This record gives sequence, C-alpha cells and structure tokens, in this order.
Amino acid sequence: MTSPGAAPIRLADVDGRPARRITTGLADLDEVLGGGIVAGSVLLLAGTPGIGKSTLALRMLDALSRDLPVLFCSAEESAAQIKTHAARLEASSEIMLVASTDAAEIIAAAQASRPQLLVVDSAQTIALADVEGSPGSPSQVRECALAITRFAKETGCAVVLVGHVTKDGAIAGPKVLEHIVDVVLYFEGDRLGPHRVLRATKNRFGATDAVCVFAMDEGGLSEVRDPSQLFLGERAAVAGSAVTATLHGARPMLVEVQALVSSAGYGTPRRLVSGLDYNRACMIVAVLERRCGMRLADQDVYVSVAGGLRVVDPAADLGMALAIASAFRNRPIRDDLACFGEIGLAGEVRAVTGAARRATEAAKLGFRRSVAPAASSSALSTSGCSFVAVRTVTEAIAAAFD
Repeated sequence: MTSPGAAPIRLADVDGRPARRITTGLADLDEVLGGGIVAGSVLLLAGTPGIGKSTLALRMLDALSRDLPVLFCSAEESAAQIKTHAARLEASSEIMLVASTDAAEIIAAAQASRPQLLVVDSAQTIALADVEGSPGSPSQVRECALAITRFAKETGCAVVLVGHVTKDGAIAGPKVLEHIVDVVLYFEGDRLGPHRVLRATKNRFGATDAVCVFAMDEGGLSEVRDPSQLFLGERAAVAGSAVTATLHGARPMLVEVQALVSSAGYGTPRRLVSGLDYNRACMIVAVLERRCGMRLADQDVYVSVAGGLRVVDPAADLGMALAIASAFRNRPIRDDLACFGEIGLAGEVRAVTGAARRATEAAKLGFRRSVAPAASSSALSTSGCSFVAVRTVTEAIAAAFD
C-alpha cells in the first residue's frame, strides 16, 4: 500500500525529501506530531466518551479551513448537531460537513470535495455494505480503516479517525487498527476536570516523547502553553502540600501533590488516592512507617494531585512521601522547594531520567532548591540549578523541613 512499486529499487533511488506537513494552528499539537500533520497520513485520535475528541477535531478544522478545504464526516451526530457544536466553538462556517454511517459514501464525498484534511467521527460507527458484521465489529472496523487509508495514500489527503476507548483504556475494535494508521494519539483527562492531555503513543513521522495540555472551558479547548504555572497557580503553603517535578513524555511539568492524614474512625484505615497510582501510594505509606518511624497504621491517608492531572511518573514518589510526612507532622514544607525521585522498598531514593530538565523547570518557576536523588548529582551539576542530593527518604524529609 505504501511501496513505490512492485519492482525492487535501490535505497539510494528512493525520494528522500521531507514529507509535506500541514500545520494545525496549534503550536503544541504540531510539536506532538513532529511538525504538523503529514499529507496522506492517517491519524487515530482515541479517548473516552465525552473527553473532547470531536471538539479537538473541530478546533483543527477551524484553524485549517481559512486556507485549505477541509471535511468533517459525522457518523454519530446529524449535520445540524455538528453545526450547533461548531457555533458554540465559534468555528469557521467554511468547514464542509457530511453526515453518514456508510464508509463508501464518506470516501465518495471526500473524492468529490477533495479536502486536505478529512475527519471521520468515529471509526466504530461506520460500515461497508459488502462487509459482514454491524458497525463496530472487528471486521467492519478493520475494512473501513483499510479503505480510508487507501484513499488517503492515493489522494494525499490527511485523515483523522476518531476512536473510542474501552473501560480498560484500550482502543475499541481490533488491535490491527493501531497497526494500520500512521499516528495514534491518546486524549486523556478527567471528564469533569478542566484539563486534558494529548500524547502520541505511535508516530511514523516523529518522536513519541511530546505531550500538550489543553484547558476545557465554555469556549471549547484552548492550549495551555505553561502547564506548570497553571497547576501551581492556586497553591497555598500549608501542611500536606509538596511540589514535584514530573515528566510527561519529554516535557517537564511541576505539579502539586496534596495529602491529608487523620485518625481512622474505624478499625481499618482508609487509603484514597486520586491522580496517582494507588499501589505505589500504599507502598510509600508502608515505607514511611517502616523506614521513617511514622505511625500510619491507625491513620486515614488521602493523596491527590491538584488540578485533576493524572501522573504515572515514578519520580512523583518523593513528592507523595514528603506530602504525607508534612500532613502527618502538621508542618508545611519550605515553599521554595521542589522534589523528584523514585522510592524503593528499602527507603532509598533512586535516580530518574531527565533530572536536569526537571530541576531547570523548577528553577524557572522560582523554586530555589530541588530535593533530588544523589545518583543524579552529576547531571544536576551541569544544569546550574541548586539542589540537595539525598540517598534515603529520611534525608529527603530532613531537607524538606530544614
């Protein structure tokens, strides 16, 4: 499908010119894509229902419609519903629409209008008449994706396929769908929260280490160019609050970890965690009790990331530990201090990737010191940022309250 011909050719004879890219008008999104959408490529935009996939797609179409022909194909909503949605977002009226669940009709409409960008919403609701199965079945999803991909490669039209995510976080439909497309984008976040994170898990035309953050408001989605400042904007210097430097892809981001420790009202203490890994939080509570002498067995422990962001970076371990220790002692941590580091079962603070980038981001936002793993000292020394090297959680707690 993507080969230059049936006959073999020398690698030296292959056209090595960079692929033509279409800029989306969203700087951070272009960075995630590696510089824009490659003409003729197929992108899969996946996320849970209601997260804002259609809104993001309309945002891209709106930015491109002023200079290029674009087409939005809706298999879930009528044209009138899409128009209402676009009007709420104040999107351009130049966006072309078609409402159909027939993949052949969608391809025919695209061939007639010859758009530079085609959005199909969604891959699980379209079908081909000559393929057995109902819309959303593995055979229909696979064959529809193959047909649309053939159209994209033959015409040079870039395609965005919107896809749903199942309860366990996997893209609905056969796994081959992710192999067919060129780029897989995950749109994540709390439906009830104001923030969304877009990350690439597959990109044939660039890296997969960039993310972008959006804020959802009444006017739709808007890019957050400085997410660290946003997540720390309402921080108060109180007991139970710690700032940790995380990496989302290759992007450093400072977030506030909050903790609350109170006497258990029942025999079994509660452990409630939001925005962080529950099992790691329980492990850190056990390490604090066993290695640092904190009596938490009869205490309820609540841990959360402010702003509704979800953090999976193990470097947030130290932020969790310091926030819980601060809440337990009812003493605030120094307000000019950030931290990062992975914690082991022996209470040691382990090195993490991107230490220099994390410390630089903290210094840029006014944090004068970073509590960091001693194993990262060499990388931090070259960054020029002030830091306190620690080997154990006990040393980190001492530095945080100094």
